Amino acid sequence: MKIRASAPMPVKQAGRVVSRTFGRATSGQRMLPEVLVIGCNRSGTTALHRALVAHPLITPPNLHKGVGYFDLNYQRGERWYRGHFPIQAVATWRSGQRVRLPMAMETSNYYFDYPWAADRIAKDLPHVRMIAILRNPVERAHSAYRHNVNRGMETESFESTIELEATRNLGEQDRIRADPQYESFADRSQSHLRRGQYADRLEVYFELFDRTQIHVMFTEDFEQRPEEEYDAILRFLDLPAHHPAAGFPRWNAAPPAEMLPETRRFLEDHYAPYDDRLQQLLGRSLPWRAHR
Repeated sequence: MKIRASAPMPVKQAGRVVSRTFGRATSGQRMLPEVLVIGCNRSGTTALHRALVAHPLITPPNLHKGVGYFDLNYQRGERWYRGHFPIQAVATWRSGQRVRLPMAMETSNYYFDYPWAADRIAKDLPHVRMIAILRNPVERAHSAYRHNVNRGMETESFESTIELEATRNLGEQDRIRADPQYESFADRSQSHLRRGQYADRLEVYFELFDRTQIHVMFTEDFEQRPEEEYDAILRFLDLPAHHPAAGFPRWNAAPPAEMLPETRRFLEDHYAPYDDRLQQLLGRSLPWRAHR
């Protein structure tokens, strides 16, 4: 892993081409995911992914935590998708387990929000088990904004991005629904306000899947009680108990940043009805409301 990470970019790119070509050629022997971490972005999905793939019976894609098949690459077909996962026999040998087969897992943050993703997953992986990790939507929106700023993708203030969101995203979801191959930068990267309206998307998944297939957890709980939350996921997946040797470090965490009090109040008021619906959907209180 360290050798691959330190390799020059042309070498990495060539390696990915070879891996994907070989993957497609051997797709019939390869795994399809039994587990999907569907989001949300800036909610600790990388930390969760790394903790889960430390389990000997969970195997990730070969190159990245997310393949992005059910959102932006669906037109490439199932053989292309399978080509990103290990050969079943190899994954079984690596797991060192003889009692049961390992399960493949993918983590793709855009699956939770992309308009076509839930329908595609229901069609192709009707029995898959999914994990959604949700964070205080106010903090999530601010974190996503700062992430864009740090990557040079945003020059406006946080307050301006909230005001501009409706204009930037005008008609974008309709365009995606009309043309499944249409890619929208605004929908994916400039929807800070909308992407925290969790109840809207969770209702879609609950309509398409049995609720026993979807495990909803909270970032705040995972940060405060990682072992307990991790054990709950393993029970959900019917996997034997196991804790990562490296513990539960945070990944891609941004340092805290202040938010204008009036901006925070606006966001809390905006999300209040969505949080009400989320509580009703889940039948439990939200940790960020207790904190407030």
